[in-house]
Amino acid sequence: MRNEEAPSGRFVERFAAELAEAGMQRMASRVFAALLASESGSLTSAELSERLRISPAAVSGAVRYLNQVGMVSREREPGSRRDRYVLHNELWYETFTRRDQVLTRWETVLRDGAETLGTDSAAGARVAETADFFAFLQKEMRGLLDRWQEHRAATAREGD
Repeated sequence: MRNEEAPSGRFVERFAAELAEAGMQRMASRVFAALLASESGSLTSAELSERLRISPAAVSGAVRYLNQVGMVSREREPGSRRDRYVLHNELWYETFTRRDQVLTRWETVLRDGAETLGTDSAAGARVAETADFFAFLQKEMRGLLDRWQEHRAATAREGD
């Protein structure tokens, strides 16, 4: 590892550990953090293997997971048979927007569950309160994401 890569490597391992602690698969966390820390936001399987000192099979499994959850995509290098793994441009915005869709589905199921259990029962009331929490969270998340887009646009204009 070259000296200028050492701080990047420390960051990658530290952030990957935090992601893994939060529930993401360990190898997927490392691959994601390496992509995030790369200058271009994209790396080949060979580059990931070398940077992280892991097997191509480990890279493949991690990328498969990251692709399934919509955090990276696979692109073919022009004139080559090699794939590059690329972070999405608005990764966090897209991730939380998809989370919003999950919250909608959960809220629907919870409302149905509250009716099934009976809102006059302790279980039904608990489930109804959980549905109310998800509805609140969803409303706040939409506002938060809108404010993020406004903030991002304003800071981009300031940089011009």
